[in-house]
Amino acid sequence: MHGRLKTRPDFAFNARRTATGGQLTILLLLLIGALAAFVFLPGADRVFAILIQFGFMIVMVWRLAILRASRVRPLVPPLDETPRRPYSVIVALYDEAEVLPQLVERLSRIDYPVDLLDGYLALEARDEATIAAARALDLPSWLQVLVVPPGQPSTKPRALNHALSRIKGDFVTIYDAEDDPDPQQLREAAVRFAAEDETLACLQAPLRIRGRQNGRNTSPFLDRQFAAEYAALFEIALPALARMGLPFPLGGTSNHFRVSALRAMGGWDAWNVTEDADLGFRVWRRGWRMGVLVRPTYETPPGPLFLWLPQRTRWLKGYMQTIMVHTRAFDGMGWRGWWAVLMTLGAALAAAAVHAFAVSWVMLAFLFAAMAQQPPQTPWTGVAVLAGGAATAVLTTLVGARRAGVPYGWKDMLGAPVYWSLLTLAFGHAFVRLIFEPHRWDKTPHAPDLPANEILPEPQVADSGRTAA
Repeated sequence: MHGRLKTRPDFAFNARRTATGGQLTILLLLLIGALAAFVFLPGADRVFAILIQFGFMIVMVWRLAILRASRVRPLVPPLDETPRRPYSVIVALYDEAEVLPQLVERLSRIDYPVDLLDGYLALEARDEATIAAARALDLPSWLQVLVVPPGQPSTKPRALNHALSRIKGDFVTIYDAEDDPDPQQLREAAVRFAAEDETLACLQAPLRIRGRQNGRNTSPFLDRQFAAEYAALFEIALPALARMGLPFPLGGTSNHFRVSALRAMGGWDAWNVTEDADLGFRVWRRGWRMGVLVRPTYETPPGPLFLWLPQRTRWLKGYMQTIMVHTRAFDGMGWRGWWAVLMTLGAALAAAAVHAFAVSWVMLAFLFAAMAQQPPQTPWTGVAVLAGGAATAVLTTLVGARRAGVPYGWKDMLGAPVYWSLLTLAFGHAFVRLIFEPHRWDKTPHAPDLPANEILPEPQVADSGRTAA
């Protein structure tokens, strides 16, 4: 089934060029029109405020809808049958010599017939330290080192595309340096692919954040908020979108593909710094479907602000790239696809852009009122809309955190607006970087964990899997 994309064999554009002349013209006209309205039309500011409130209300209703849809959870398929289809694993690494032994040990736990596994550590040719560390390790028989030749751009998706040209499996998944995947995740994906027709092109495993196990680069506030944010995304939003039959931005790791579909799309966009988000919507344009798995992959949070900010900047910059790329042509998406783009990438960017200003507006209004010993002059409808939006966001996060076994108490809820406000800082960085450094890849450093007996206990994988299911 390739029913949506009619005018070209695939969505041929990529993020090498940020915006076309036509897109820039439209953006300029919109900006001029908005400025002219504020200057020459009385009451334009009130209309603008009403539009923002209306947008908040739409997002609020949408959050409640996906929360309801996520209540019907995917079933865990039986895994008794021995897999018969070859499966490839790609891990693109750069400057990861320190964490490589831990990663290889975790990959060695994968529960899949060894003779059907085909794995690659895709390493940049200039990264001599990681290449030396990989060749010094006793790798599983199915895992090999693949050196990616020099070239541009220097991004993870370019390395993945190089490996894609070599893999031998019918299915493929990608992992990151810090990943700890459930050993039976590949089995679950293989069973799901076998039970569905060829239109099921991709399955996303849930990503769950657990506290850093080595005590380095920790930030208790950011780590907890980041973990809860991931829970809302992977335990609520993506399962709901999959159930609704809508596309969604993939996670940067633990997505599983039919190799034939991935190659038909030309692999990943090497110029997009969130190639995962882009690829989810390219799957949809092709007329294919996406789904979610139950067995998770555990990751660690980025850490303190100086590490969190570059990662979030890259994500938001990539969301901007993805929207610019996909709005160059409107065929193949349909109104349901555009709605999904608006409610995922669009809503994330819009919320990041206004969070700090909305929080500051409410705080300053009440502060000035308290200083004047008078009731605040803030429109109560606006405050009510903001409060309702915040309440639905917190509720979604709370439910997702419980399903993922992530701590999220009342202190975390009260601190959420501070975390959301930091997204505005990342948005500003992302916008500037999109103009001056659109393809720069901000890498998050990783470090190995301590032994399990030196860390806090975690929920059992089986129990948390049932909860998420």
